Amino acid sequence: MAAHAMGRQRTAAVMILTVLAVLSGLLEVGDVLRHLGIAPLGDVLGLEFYGVSWVGAILSAIVAVIWFSVARQLWNLDPQGWQFVIIIASLNLILLLATVLGKSTLQSVSLGVLVNAAALLLALLPGTKAAFGQD
Repeated sequence: MAAHAMGRQRTAAVMILTVLAVLSGLLEVGDVLRHLGIAPLGDVLGLEFYGVSWVGAILSAIVAVIWFSVARQLWNLDPQGWQFVIIIASLNLILLLATVLGKSTLQSVSLGVLVNAAALLLALLPGTKAAFGQD
């Protein structure tokens, strides 16, 4: 593997970060199911068509695919995966806060907040940054 050739190693923090990325992807899949009406959830955006929040389902599906791609990049020690974690976890935390300011409760988004905050904090640790060749 090219990452190992450059002296980088997959640390425990990188493995946990990869698991958190997969968990985030699974949480987004759960959101897709809720938006499609398969699991209970009210329409947060007010964009329901035929009883289904298509916009929410599509956006959640896109974010799920991104998280699964990021998990693959993290496992392969690709620095872009590390950068995506920083960006996506930060954006998700902002969007979850906005959701709480809307119709959702903090309890309903608490797992997403915990997973995204843990991923962001873990990604910013010096050892994790070093595993991806960052200063």
